[in-house]
Amino acid sequence: MTPVSTFAGRRVALFGLGGSGLATARALIAGGAEVAAWDDGEASRGNADFALVDLRTADWSRFDALLLSPGVPLTHPKPHWTVERAHAAGIEVIGDIELFARERAARAPEAPLIAITGTNGKSTTTALIAHILREAGRDVQLGGNIGVPVLDLQPPAPGRVHVVECSTFQIDLAPSLRPSVGLLINLTPDHLDRHGSMETYAAIKERLVAASDVALVGLDDDFCRAIAARLNAVGVSAARSDTADVFVDDHRLFVKGEAAALIDLSIAPALRGAHNGQNAAFAYAAARACGLDVGTIARGLAGFPGLAHRMEQIRRIGATLFVNDSKATNADAAEKALLSFEDIFWILGGKAKEGGIEPLRPQFARVRKAYLIGAATEDFAKQLEGSVAYERCGTLDRAVTAAARDAAASGAAEPVVLLSPACASYDQFANFEVRGDAFRACVKQLQGA
Repeated sequence: MTPVSTFAGRRVALFGLGGSGLATARALIAGGAEVAAWDDGEASRGNADFALVDLRTADWSRFDALLLSPGVPLTHPKPHWTVERAHAAGIEVIGDIELFARERAARAPEAPLIAITGTNGKSTTTALIAHILREAGRDVQLGGNIGVPVLDLQPPAPGRVHVVECSTFQIDLAPSLRPSVGLLINLTPDHLDRHGSMETYAAIKERLVAASDVALVGLDDDFCRAIAARLNAVGVSAARSDTADVFVDDHRLFVKGEAAALIDLSIAPALRGAHNGQNAAFAYAAARACGLDVGTIARGLAGFPGLAHRMEQIRRIGATLFVNDSKATNADAAEKALLSFEDIFWILGGKAKEGGIEPLRPQFARVRKAYLIGAATEDFAKQLEGSVAYERCGTLDRAVTAAARDAAASGAAEPVVLLSPACASYDQFANFEVRGDAFRACVKQLQGA
């Protein structure tokens, strides 16, 4: 834990008692703050192991700040009622990343902080950077929007590197965040219901790299290219580029001015696909900014195990490779997996996003057969009709059995049973993690059989 000593003796309101909210409350209390915590949900309030205060009836003039969980609306579609109360009382509205930033400034301002944001790939890149640094013998703390709340990590200290994934919601609540190395991987439309426009969404992301000592910005979309130019940032690209400082070509990593590839990314089986080439290029640039040499970085890349539910290679049964890409909750994410394989036996479906799978039509030729599950079944069947053979399976277990059967009988050299749903999970599963775990369990049952 990082006790929040910078708020010692101050009285704060805290709203939202999910994982990060609970960690924030405990860190504030440990640092000597008086915390008035609340949540609209009775079940969430039941998770608290400290006294609660009903903020609906509290005297807001007594508070010095509102600590807001990142899942709670700050501006759109309208400010949460606690935000309106805070504004009326004239107090700041901040989040857990801001508290961490203030603790770092007070305790160890030179302690390395690598902060990662972007629309896609930030979790893999964050985990990859942490893995490379750990393999190099560094004292690494990994958290933020990935796994462990930032205030549950050990405190900033000289020689200790914090590698922190930041969502847009967290950045919006962290005005004094000043990373040693800041990464903005890419920008595509996302969470616009919470930000109002793509321009606002991009501007919030830009704050992280604009405040960084070293800014690494992707060059593979228009918004990021404009940001990189404004900041004169280190440019990173997933494709050969005359302007990028670090880029990937034919899954080999290059740096500007060098004719020969520095690292052949085929050494890293968990980093298959062009999107993972982008992630690897960012991790390389961040590790170099931390003083690591090329050989050390290459060894770290080669040993990276990957993240669960993100093109996770479960195992082979005979020639068939089973891949869990449950995190692919929209067509853009599923496209990355489809581009990474041939002879695909594709399991997809769930609660569909706008546009369905129509944007994936250019990749349909890679699919031998599709296996439809969940609420999107009929809509997806219409979009696949005449282009891809498909089977209505209804549930994931039936889809895995059917896909494994067909893949084994296909005669393909390396058939791939791919769960890449292009849908949210909420029609049949609590979240994408539960869906991915169910896929893994189904594959394990096949192994047992």
